[in-house]
Amino acid sequence: MSSFVRALERGREMESKTVPGPILLLGAPGVGKGTQARELVKIWGIPQISTGDLLRANVARGTSVGKVAKEIMQRGELVPDSLVDEMVALRLQQPDTANGYILDGFPRTLGQADWLDGRVAAKPDSLPVIAVSINVDYNQLLRRICGRRNCPVCQTIYNVYVNPPKQPGICDVEGAALVQRADDTEEVFKERMRAYGALTKPVVDHYRDLGRFAEVDGDRPIGVIAAGIVAAVERLRQ
Repeated sequence: MSSFVRALERGREMESKTVPGPILLLGAPGVGKGTQARELVKIWGIPQISTGDLLRANVARGTSVGKVAKEIMQRGELVPDSLVDEMVALRLQQPDTANGYILDGFPRTLGQADWLDGRVAAKPDSLPVIAVSINVDYNQLLRRICGRRNCPVCQTIYNVYVNPPKQPGICDVEGAALVQRADDTEEVFKERMRAYGALTKPVVDHYRDLGRFAEVDGDRPIGVIAAGIVAAVERLRQ
């Protein structure tokens, strides 16, 4: 067995005795935050909290905040920070967050980070937020995003650079013509990266200045990245 495979298996099978507390996962579009959040859920047994999921769930259930959010979105406007904060606050009241939670997509701005820190600090014996950034080279991210193709029938996802179909443009399973999402273009990717950098840099600087920030290499096997995140959290929690 190669050292590469052993490292991957160790990452998937590891356990952590550290109480993780609130963990903020940062990373540009395409770095795999959602994938890593799911790995960390298995390791720590704490929930993943995605603001996108919260928004959709509140709208679907017709909650008071969901109804307000739906009206705002129907007008083509962005849901304000105050409403997102309220949804997060309600979610953090659930008992499954007692030992920690993994934040994906929140806080996106310095204002949200200040709000979150204040809310966490107000709870007795709570651990402070730790931010971990998953880093991947810009050109590698560009290939990940712009190389994606999916089958409209079985939804299998390919990448023309690293996981191409046997026949170019054709799904191996269904034989259907593969499609590219409208937002998986270089122009859209550049704009998303610009927006991410502008919004997130103050958040990164904020947690770095507090000594509660770490970076991990995101261009590695899934289990190895997860192991790096766990090690970073354990180090920062000491």
